[in-house]
Amino acid sequence: MLSKSLCLVLLVLSFSAGAVVIRDDVSDAKYRVPDSELPALADIPMEGQGVLIDPQWVATAAHAVTWQSGGVNEVTINHVPRHVERVVLYPGYQKLPQPLIDKAVKTGDATQIIAFLSASNDVALLKLSEPVTDVAPIAMYRSGDEMGKTIKIVGKGATGTGSRGQDVPGGHRTALRRAFNKITGVQDQWLSYTFHKPPSALPLEGISGDGDSGGPALIQVKGQWQVAGLVSWKRGKDNAILLHPGSYGQTNYNVRLSHYANWIDNVILAEKTHGGGSTVDGKNVQDRAEK
Repeated sequence: MLSKSLCLVLLVLSFSAGAVVIRDDVSDAKYRVPDSELPALADIPMEGQGVLIDPQWVATAAHAVTWQSGGVNEVTINHVPRHVERVVLYPGYQKLPQPLIDKAVKTGDATQIIAFLSASNDVALLKLSEPVTDVAPIAMYRSGDEMGKTIKIVGKGATGTGSRGQDVPGGHRTALRRAFNKITGVQDQWLSYTFHKPPSALPLEGISGDGDSGGPALIQVKGQWQVAGLVSWKRGKDNAILLHPGSYGQTNYNVRLSHYANWIDNVILAEKTHGGGSTVDGKNVQDRAEK
């Protein structure tokens, strides 16, 4: 039963998703990049990522911080540990209920989990105790025209190839890689893209794997990369339990930051103006102590 549960977790998001699984006919060396590729990338302890969008704020997936029982007290940006003063979850965010997991494990059908995830708001903000002065924040992509755009995926979690799927039992924190894909789905709070098999794939096509939930999907604007999405969850075909995550045909879903731009702006503005508080525009704000 445990092995089936783990397979289900790989399908959804309970613990993490988001590194880079690559084409099987392209050398891994072509995907590897130095840390200078994205200095604003934030490493969450154990596993999980985020991205610096303001000198004092990191955007990430809510599930990347709520699964850790002790909370997230620190992130590492540009090899420097940064203390986390406050965690702000999007109002109403809920963890994936265990009964849904149990039912899917028993039946092999994850339809109800897919429905739950599709309706969720998997986004959070981390306020750092001190502004970051040695790394420039990444601007958010605010336009609503993401459909068809090429994205750059950056992550350092699990890897593998599309023909065999993610390496098992591979580590969830490896070397930094970047890959590319094309957004083929835009729906309210989600951006989605699929891992295509060659020859239909982009030259350096890839997809998120396990280990870096909350990591960025970037769109280039006038020569500058902006963060458009945050790695959240994935699905296989026919809503079945995904036995080999990272295989060709898998679709990944990213938090669509343009959908949450106003909420993010309001949270940051309220903290800067009032030094925090229990509400932002009438919406509850949860901090780390409440989890």
